[in-house]
Amino acid sequence: MRINTNVSSMTALEANKKTNSSLGLSLEKLSTGLRINKASDDASGLAIADKLRTHATALNQSVANGNSAVALSQIADKAMAEQSNILDIIKQKLLQAGTATTSAEGIESIGKDINKLLDQVNNIAVQTSYNGIQLLQGSSGTTSAERVIGTPKLKFQMGATATDLITLGSGITSNTAGLDGMSALQASAAGWLGTGSAADLQSAARTHIASVDSALNTLNSWRADVGSTQNQLESGIRNLMTQVTNTKAAESVIRDVDYAQESATFNKMNIISQAGTYAISQANNVQQNVMRLLQ
Repeated sequence: MRINTNVSSMTALEANKKTNSSLGLSLEKLSTGLRINKASDDASGLAIADKLRTHATALNQSVANGNSAVALSQIADKAMAEQSNILDIIKQKLLQAGTATTSAEGIESIGKDINKLLDQVNNIAVQTSYNGIQLLQGSSGTTSAERVIGTPKLKFQMGATATDLITLGSGITSNTAGLDGMSALQASAAGWLGTGSAADLQSAARTHIASVDSALNTLNSWRADVGSTQNQLESGIRNLMTQVTNTKAAESVIRDVDYAQESATFNKMNIISQAGTYAISQANNVQQNVMRLLQ
C-alpha cells in the first residue's frame, strides 16, 4: 500500500469536478430557460437559432410597416369619400340650377355654394397627409408629375428582403385641377353672379353635369385603387403574422430548454456529485488505514 500519492482520491476528485461542471451547466439551462446560452453549447444550433430570430424580428417590423400603410390608405380613402360626398352635393345643386323653376337669383346663390364646396375639395386635398406625406396631391411647389401617390409610387416594405414590396400609385390629384372639369365649373359658377338671364344661367349649369359625373368616376377609380391596395396590405399582414409564429416556434425548438428532460439531468448530476464527494472522503480514509498499520 502506498501513501505518498493518493491515486484513488485524485481519480475521485477528477470525476467529481466533471460532475460538478455538468451540474453547473444544467443549472444554467434551468435558470435561463435556454438550452443554448453560449456558442460552445451548440455552435450550429446557435447559428440557426440566431438566423431565425433575426428573420422573426424583420417580419415583426414588416407587420408594423403594414399597419402603418393601412392607416395611410384609410386616411386617403376617407378623405376622398368626403370629396365624393361634396361632388354629389354639387351635382344636386347643378340639377337644381338647371331647371326652369329656379330663378336667376337662385342660380347665383347656387353658384356661390358650388364655389365654396369646390374650395373645400381643394382644402381636403391639401390637408390630407400622413407623417408629412401629402396623400391626395403633391406638396407645395410640386408639379402634377411629382404627386406623391402617383410618381413616384409609395413603396411599403412588407417582408425580410428588399424585394418584398407592396406599392400604391394611381396618379391621385384629387383637387379641382386634377378632377376633370372642376376648375372650369368653379370659374363658371363664379361668373353666374349678376350676369345673364335665368334661361342662360340654367343652360350654363346643365353643361357641367357631365363634368361632375366624370370627376366622380375619376375619384371612384382612385378610391378603388387605394381600397384594393389596403386589402393587399391586410392580407400581407395576416400572412406575416403567421410566418412570425412559425419562425418563433422553430427557434424555440432549437434554443429553448426542455425543462422535464433537464430537470431529470440535474437531479441525476446532483446525486452523482454527492456520491463523488463521499467517494473522495473514503479515498482519503485509506491513508489513515495505512497509518494505523504503522502504530
